Amino acid sequence: MRLALFDLDGTLVDRRSAFTDAITQLSHDHGYGPEIERWLIAELADRADRSDFERLRHTFQLNESADHLWRVYVDRMAAAMHCRPAVLDSLARLKTAGWNIGVATNGSSDIQRAKIRATGLADLIDGIAASGDIDVRKPDPRLFELAAARCGTQLTPGDWMTGDNPETDIAGGYNAGLRTIWVDGRPWPAGLVAPHHTVGDVTDAIDYLLTHSAE
Repeated sequence: MRLALFDLDGTLVDRRSAFTDAITQLSHDHGYGPEIERWLIAELADRADRSDFERLRHTFQLNESADHLWRVYVDRMAAAMHCRPAVLDSLARLKTAGWNIGVATNGSSDIQRAKIRATGLADLIDGIAASGDIDVRKPDPRLFELAAARCGTQLTPGDWMTGDNPETDIAGGYNAGLRTIWVDGRPWPAGLVAPHHTVGDVTDAIDYLLTHSAE
């Protein structure tokens, strides 16, 4: 079976829109004012884990525990997260065609898995590797290797990595021996190895895998 690995945030799902909704809801639920809400949006914009809520408690002298706030954040993010039907349909076609499908994602294990369960992706994915599993982040090749192992296989030269981040997904996948598809949407850094293929949407990447992957 061929292996197709995908990034999660910014590739299979839109974290940015869900993030704003989750922070607004968390702040409303706890009666936090605009100062705390602005802090959360600024500090958690790129990624979040439990330690961020320890910093929040100390910064604003809050009574709620970091564990409680982290769990609420995870729940609110999962509730706000959606995966477009077109993406789910494309992954289903890839699976029907006999591909192993894995996710290699940076982020805490609990929140990334909560997103996958909440969006319906769990039924289509054979294995998930989150950086929180082994405290290793993309572009480290070990995270891609773990994703393959979670899919019941190992990386081979004909396998693929699709993602939106040039450094972590494309350069990381290349260094792990994978062919790469870049979901365009941010500036491409000078001097970075070019992807094997570039698309505007992850559904286009899946179409490419289904029609050109043997080339």
